[in-house]
Amino acid sequence: MAELVEPAGAARGSAWAEAGWVRCSDGLVVQANLGAALLAGAHSPEQLVGQSLAGFLVEDDNGQHVLRPDGTAVEVTALRICNGDGRSTVVFAPTSMGMTTVDELLAAQRVARLGSFVHDVALGRTHYSLPLYELLGVALGAEDTEAQLLFRTHPEDLPAVVEFRERLMEATDDEPLELELRERDGDKTYLVRSQPVFDSKGVVYRVRGVVHDITDLRAPDRQRGLDRRLFEDAQRVALLGTWAWNTSTGDCVWSTMLYELFGVEPKTAMTYDGYLRYVHQDDREWVDRTWRQLAENGEPVVCEYRVVRPDGVVRVFRCRGASFAGRKDGPVMVGTAQDVTEQRSTESRMQRSSQRFTDLVAITPVGIGLFDATERIVDANDALCRLLGMDLERLRGMTVAQLTHPDHSPDDRLAAGQRVLVTAAGEPVYCELSVVSSVADDGQRFGLVVFQDVTERRRAAELLRHQATHDDLTGLPGRVAVNELLAELLTGEDAGKVALLFCDLDNFKRVNDSMGHDAGDELLVALARRLEDGVPEGCVVARMSGDEYVVICRDVTTVGGVDEFASGVAHLFRTAIPVRGQLLRVSASVGAAVPSGPETTGADLLRFADAAMFQAKRRGAGRVSLANATLIASAGSQLYLEGQLREALQNDGLVLHYQPVVGVDGSILSAEALVRWPHPERGMLAPAQFLVVAEQGDLLRDLDKWVLRTALHEARSWPAVAGRQVSVAVNLAGLVPGDPEFVDVVATAIAGGGIEWERVVLELVEIDFVDLPSRSRTAMAELVARGVRFAVDDFGTGYSSLARLKDLPAQIIKVDRRFVAGIGTDPLDFAVARAVVDLARTMGRSCVAEGVETDTQFTMLRDMGVDAYQGWLLSRAVPPAEFRALLSPGKLRVPS
Repeated sequence: MAELVEPAGAARGSAWAEAGWVRCSDGLVVQANLGAALLAGAHSPEQLVGQSLAGFLVEDDNGQHVLRPDGTAVEVTALRICNGDGRSTVVFAPTSMGMTTVDELLAAQRVARLGSFVHDVALGRTHYSLPLYELLGVALGAEDTEAQLLFRTHPEDLPAVVEFRERLMEATDDEPLELELRERDGDKTYLVRSQPVFDSKGVVYRVRGVVHDITDLRAPDRQRGLDRRLFEDAQRVALLGTWAWNTSTGDCVWSTMLYELFGVEPKTAMTYDGYLRYVHQDDREWVDRTWRQLAENGEPVVCEYRVVRPDGVVRVFRCRGASFAGRKDGPVMVGTAQDVTEQRSTESRMQRSSQRFTDLVAITPVGIGLFDATERIVDANDALCRLLGMDLERLRGMTVAQLTHPDHSPDDRLAAGQRVLVTAAGEPVYCELSVVSSVADDGQRFGLVVFQDVTERRRAAELLRHQATHDDLTGLPGRVAVNELLAELLTGEDAGKVALLFCDLDNFKRVNDSMGHDAGDELLVALARRLEDGVPEGCVVARMSGDEYVVICRDVTTVGGVDEFASGVAHLFRTAIPVRGQLLRVSASVGAAVPSGPETTGADLLRFADAAMFQAKRRGAGRVSLANATLIASAGSQLYLEGQLREALQNDGLVLHYQPVVGVDGSILSAEALVRWPHPERGMLAPAQFLVVAEQGDLLRDLDKWVLRTALHEARSWPAVAGRQVSVAVNLAGLVPGDPEFVDVVATAIAGGGIEWERVVLELVEIDFVDLPSRSRTAMAELVARGVRFAVDDFGTGYSSLARLKDLPAQIIKVDRRFVAGIGTDPLDFAVARAVVDLARTMGRSCVAEGVETDTQFTMLRDMGVDAYQGWLLSRAVPPAEFRALLSPGKLRVPS
């Protein structure tokens, strides 16, 4: 055989790469591949090792041939590659079809995206065609080819590979077998088609086959499967199933979801009659009639009816159906069935709630009017008609301005607040108007106005106010009136001209002890009259308490200055007064004070004068003293208190107490954090005793941040109640949603406290919700999205519109304690509380009643449908350790 060089066409990927090859040393074969064994008719490459190359590869005038043991010869084209060390490699390939034809066949495999293989059973070796290497992305001739292929196979398909091999080895005929496999990532799919080859004994000694990339062929199937799964998922989300009914055969085809919705096994054969058995017996007749009409006239149908599932549960379905003609066996009805049980239940609850509200409006003793967008009455309850002495027809079309008494002409706009209305008889009626605005289902705006007759209450309030601001014994203005007058004077243009005298009777106790308390009272009244008659015009005399009087001068320059003013008043006290037949001579120590600057308040002026009075008393009876800089400095104790509060905030010098909020059964749902100040000198101070100091010292925001941070930190360690974490509520006054750092401050406090967002409740008073800017709404919505809840505190005491409240991210409405206090005795308070509860329920808000102090209040609120309760009946605000002890049982006693 002539020495040959590799032809130019023998590139990688040509037929030469599919050829057999042997490596020879001194003419003997030392190594061969499976291709050489197949061409030489050997069972394995090892059979060729040791043979003479010239013994089976011959070259004569007829060309090159490989002689096989069975006497046949295979025409080949061979080339020898000399290694230069006495060794050579001979590569040969069959030429029966010509090398060009073989190359074309290999190219065809690539085009068809398939490759071939031959597996030698005895040796456990497999020969792969070059296109198969390329197709599967495995390096040519890699020793771990089979391991790589198994690794690339999808794990779920590996058992099928094992079974496929077993079927091939156990085959009794040469019928090809097929197996479909996926790559590990599922991106590609292959079809393996293999055929066993038997030896003379009928034993499989070789397996040959092809691997075909059918990814593109399966793409439509995969897409259809994906579409089907998406459709099924969409049906599951919408609680909707599909159906088809062949009216000729009565057979029905249901989607898997429809079987699930009806609670029927998916394998159950379904007919029209079988379907009707699931329809509620009270609906079955008309439902059957409806579908029959669809079959007859083909008009689309929409209906709702009840279905009784096999487990006895009744569900409501909304069904649609249409007829499609043109089928071989007659028209087919197709449609959908959607489970709308929850929607209808919600609608029913809302309708009942709306009806209760309508009934409440009708029977409530408070006047209620419905105004249209032009602010004219379109409807009113009987109470409003009685209040104004007009029937409904007369009231319709009237504006609130037309209802207002002519002597009172406030703004004509419909707004909350007090108005003096006029009855048909022309009598004035004092009313408190509460206004809520909303939008009807048709988009029209309307206003709901509550007219509460406060005429008697106003008279009583005036009497109470006089009693509250005036001394019962002398009839003089009291402390409240003094504070109000000073506040008015010290904010006016002539604040610097105000003077105040603080007068304390000397030795008044001797009069009481010697002549009795009645005589003492008579003396106090006589002195009051003398002072009223004797002080300069424009001055006000008041009695602070006991034997203390205050005289206020609006303009001290008109009375000769503060010294002359004080001396004159002191002289009035020294004049003898007849009491029970005796002339009594008394005196008073008088302290005088004027504002020390524009920042002086009424409380400051009283402190200054009080300090001056004590200085005068130390000098002897009947003396007068003017407050100086030293005395004023001592009055700076309030500033000192402010400094102490600031220090307490910085050094955690405050404490929190917690008041439980419980459910109907007494289970503790949450707790409101209430701040206390254990003052080093004054003892435990309630909020009312230092919140004013915080407000005046611009400390409210810092106080809110401290309470929020501390409450969340302490709540983190609270034990769960019945497997449920207890929430914590924090009142905000200085830190509000409009603050640019509001969200960050709250988020930082929650993160620092290590508490779940869902356990945090932020309480804002109702007035904070009025005209809330978009930035505040956005801040609240952002926190709500993370799980925080907002509560409207003191609801019913401010001005809120239904539309605004509906859109606000507030989940809790707290009924103000003023309404709770009167529900058992005042029908108006009862009506308002009931309206608030119904309003909360209608809007999907949780309702909490605060200030619950009696069993009667709790029972009535429970009957109204209040969700949670807070008040002394259940528990006062207690220190953290006591509150943790309350969480151990998890329930508080509630009235049965």
